[in-house]
Amino acid sequence: MESILIGKAAEPVYLLPRMANRHGFIAGATGTGKTVTLQVLAENFSRIGVPVFMTDIKGDLSGVSQPGKPHPKISERIERIGLEGFSFSPSPVTFWDVFGKEGHPARTTISEMGPLLLARLLNLNETQQGVLALVFRVADENGWLLLDIKDLRAILHYVAENAREFRTHYGNVSAASVGAIQRRLIGLEDQGGDLLFGEPALDLNDLMQTDENGHGILNILAADQLFNTPQVYATFLLWLLAELFEQLPETGDPEKPRLVLFFDEAHLIFDDAPEALLEKIEQVVRLIRSKGVGVYFVTQNPLDIPETVLAQLGNRIQHALRAYTPRERKAVRVAADSFRSNPQLDTLQAITDLGVGEALVSTLDEKGRPGMVQRTLICPPRGQIGPITPAQRRALMARSLVSGVYEKTIDRESAYEILKARAERAAAEAQQEEERKPARRSRGRQTVMESFLKSAARAIGSQVGRQLIRGVLGSLLGRGR
Repeated sequence: MESILIGKAAEPVYLLPRMANRHGFIAGATGTGKTVTLQVLAENFSRIGVPVFMTDIKGDLSGVSQPGKPHPKISERIERIGLEGFSFSPSPVTFWDVFGKEGHPARTTISEMGPLLLARLLNLNETQQGVLALVFRVADENGWLLLDIKDLRAILHYVAENAREFRTHYGNVSAASVGAIQRRLIGLEDQGGDLLFGEPALDLNDLMQTDENGHGILNILAADQLFNTPQVYATFLLWLLAELFEQLPETGDPEKPRLVLFFDEAHLIFDDAPEALLEKIEQVVRLIRSKGVGVYFVTQNPLDIPETVLAQLGNRIQHALRAYTPRERKAVRVAADSFRSNPQLDTLQAITDLGVGEALVSTLDEKGRPGMVQRTLICPPRGQIGPITPAQRRALMARSLVSGVYEKTIDRESAYEILKARAERAAAEAQQEEERKPARRSRGRQTVMESFLKSAARAIGSQVGRQLIRGVLGSLLGRGR
């Protein structure tokens, strides 16, 4: 298997494909070349047939879909590294976007997200997380699908209005907690986060495709808008990581990864994450390599990554760091100490001296041992540096392998439809009961009741009406449902 050339120190520096699933990171201050390094690695993975998923926060990575253009600085780097036969060429891409604007819609369902990640997304406290877990349990026990936010909202109301019924088995269901979750859902919708949930949900197999030449598809998640909602961004990436871990079979030690993930602005994944979630992330990162998946975190500062996760990252590329403040000096020391020392290199000094396009690199050898750190000039990319035009993006989307697959939403029967139908049946039964009551009751009162029930049944399709009918009928009819 062809090794991936990262750049040149005293000698060429390579990343071994069979060690690429041992994870890694790309770190460095803004403007030091992290994005170009990411592009170089992604292009090389594609050339050896490995699909890649990467987040594009600034739009720059879209240029990988077009051949690069000659430039004096690129020519100089090609000559310094001694790249023979270098040519500019594009890589096959598929664009994705949670909002469905800059790429094919990337969705999941409420059920697939699960209560732990959803609680992180909504920033719930411990009591609210317990209520959310109860909601998922009730949905599972009744066989009700939770696909989108209206499903979750419907079952939240159902649980709240039947709190007495659930109290014996699950404990108290706080109305305040339900209300807080509902308000968080409104906030999520206001930010556009509701577009994350629905069907058709993303099929992970669509991320692991190759083109007709056997080159791995580069899946680029347009994240410039998504980055404005950091909780949604981080939760989506964690969901993707967890789903790959759950769905993919064990592969042992493959000759090359099945898929490589690059997560930019990685600190958002770990910021404010509860301890239980951090433990889960560490476990998934540690074990997912056996599924043939490599995970590479891209961040400004190595301190952004928890030590338990950082310890799992065997392939390391460190661009320049600044050292003006105590925290920055600490970050430099941490970064220097994370490398296997090189007697011929002052690692601590080099981190602050690196130029643009230079990095300290240490990769795993064939036995999985970290190589000595090398001051490395990174190879230039073969694709365009910088974003493509909207017209180019539209053309690529139109002819991608998944064109037309995800654009039209599907709304099949799920918790919302089931609970809506139950409310309508309850309204109809109540009306029939009124009609069977003794004729001595005033016709005027019957008319008022009939009018109310008919109006409520019509209103059930709307969110406000659905809340009203369940609340009123629950006490009016003296029944739990």
